[in-house]
Amino acid sequence: MPKLSCLSRRRFIQAAALTAPALIARPLRALQPATGPAIVPSRVVSRRFRPGDTLAFGCIGVGRQGSGDMKELIYRGLEAGARVVAVCDVDAHRRDNAQWEAERIYAAELKQASYEGIAVYADFLELLARPDIDGVLIVTPDHWHACHAAAAAAAGKDIYLEKPMTYTIAEGRKLVEAVRRHERILQVGSQQRSSVYFRIAAEAVRNGRIGKLHTIQVLLPTDQGTGDPKTGPVPRFLDYNAWQGPAAEMPYAVDRVHPVGSLDRPGWLQIERYSRGMITGWGSHMIDSAQWGHGTDETGPVEIEAKGEFPDRGLFDVHTGFKGEAVFADGVRMIMESGEAGVRFEGDAGWVYADRGKVQASDPEILKAKVGADGVKLPVSGNHMKNFLEAVRTRRDPIAPVEVGHRSNTICVLTHIAMKLGRRLHWDPSAERFIGDAEADGWLDVPHRAPWTL
Repeated sequence: MPKLSCLSRRRFIQAAALTAPALIARPLRALQPATGPAIVPSRVVSRRFRPGDTLAFGCIGVGRQGSGDMKELIYRGLEAGARVVAVCDVDAHRRDNAQWEAERIYAAELKQASYEGIAVYADFLELLARPDIDGVLIVTPDHWHACHAAAAAAAGKDIYLEKPMTYTIAEGRKLVEAVRRHERILQVGSQQRSSVYFRIAAEAVRNGRIGKLHTIQVLLPTDQGTGDPKTGPVPRFLDYNAWQGPAAEMPYAVDRVHPVGSLDRPGWLQIERYSRGMITGWGSHMIDSAQWGHGTDETGPVEIEAKGEFPDRGLFDVHTGFKGEAVFADGVRMIMESGEAGVRFEGDAGWVYADRGKVQASDPEILKAKVGADGVKLPVSGNHMKNFLEAVRTRRDPIAPVEVGHRSNTICVLTHIAMKLGRRLHWDPSAERFIGDAEADGWLDVPHRAPWTL
């Protein structure tokens, strides 16, 4: 297997040497572990926790999405015997705000006058070097996901990684190998796997209640707006070099990174070097749900084509409207296009549709039928973060494990590549290469700026 080295070994060792074994200002109070059956009995890894152990977590990236995910981890951790003990961000304002927010919540929930138990880091390697931290929540820009997660796996940490899992397909395969090699738990933040609506829809399709599946329609919202390319001095509180990380060096602009002094939607989400746009942003949800219903979690399509709109929007250059089609080996067609987010499965005996507010079918009986003894019973998760914490304790895969995240994200990235090349592509999901197409293969990875090599 290829060796992953997101940052130099010397830097990692130096960080470890500078970090004390226990930096928690106040001792953690042991809680009862989460109870219930194993979530996905697919792979068991070696690590074990004692019943009274309190799990310790660090948060890498605490901006717009990261601060919300951190709060979710805090509250679910209070129920499941886990604590956030450290936060890390390249923006000093954001890490200080996260520290304040976490300590405020713990002081209130633990009935303490004050709580000073959250360490703060500017360098994620220093956080990863702490032996007392069991896992990490990673909510950083997409182009950083693979390096952060691979380094966490190598450091022996379990991982909740926000979607999309990686920026490129090659990164995704390397991360799968790293997670399995180091026997880590990884949950991708594709939380629709923990939605009753999408589970009911997927289970109906998998059990043949709409007959033979032939078409899946996936609708995704569009990006909009204009990015101001005006450059300026880097704010004193931001380590811009670290923010760019593996990406090519570019002059600083507010719309290239994130707003100063607020947690509003960041500009990098609409810049191709850091994100593919909505095809991965929302595609990681809806296409993942399509994969679940189709039963193709560990494979992918054999053909794909797409067209995207790329209007002049200043600094923003990801696609806006788009339409694509993927064809699977079993003949099922997946139509992907701009629209109100949702997934519709069509068979020769009916249809079923799910979005984040409902599930519908051509016949209500499709949704009422019970799964028989020989039927496909999909795993149940009522809360995505809690499912992750349960997986950390049981050492069994969560509901959105690393291979699933990689395969779903692969379709998203393939669609983006097809948009850019403007022609039908033939894909080998086993080899994870294009068939007879060296130009398309050149899109499977991007160079990483040293020392953030993968």
